[in-house]
Amino acid sequence: MDSLHSLDSASGFEPLGRGIEALRALLDYFINQAIPLLDELKISLFKIGLLLSAIGMIWISLVFLQGDRISEEIALKSDSSYNVEMIFKGKGIGYYKVFIPEFSRNHVFVQILDNNQNVISEENIQTKLSVGYFDFDKSGTYYVKITNPTENQINLQVELGDANSITMIPPGVMILVGAVMIIVSAYFKLKNYRIEQPEANIL
Repeated sequence: MDSLHSLDSASGFEPLGRGIEALRALLDYFINQAIPLLDELKISLFKIGLLLSAIGMIWISLVFLQGDRISEEIALKSDSSYNVEMIFKGKGIGYYKVFIPEFSRNHVFVQILDNNQNVISEENIQTKLSVGYFDFDKSGTYYVKITNPTENQINLQVELGDANSITMIPPGVMILVGAVMIIVSAYFKLKNYRIEQPEANIL
């Protein structure tokens, strides 16, 4: 009855001061009840974000491993070229990887060619490992052409494959959502820490 009487005072049945006090007490009550729930939500938010990110990364790894690819080990003589070819379906993003096990500041020149021998992309590789990407807009045979412009023979490993960019969108979105959840949870934890220990707030 007292609480009901206090709420009625906010409507003008009692002096205004008592009504404000009643509203303030009611607000404090809801805040005190909401804080533990928010704490639980933040913990759950962090765990859910971590779980989503982990699932997304595993999903992307599986999609990548199941993608079409071809790899070859090549002993490329001086001033010679070698082609690695693969059939791509539909449209998407392809990739190539060039690895030089015995790298000694030598370099190779790489070109990506379509079925009509048109150059899609090219790169001068001067590192031990290089990964590049290219767009393909139709089905057909695509080539990675490696040229050795140096005077020495170069042993290298070449991989050409489909990055499965379309099928990677759902796990990519999952990783993004999980990361946002983790950041939001960390922000609220840091904010609460600064409120509870203002002496530690150096900003």
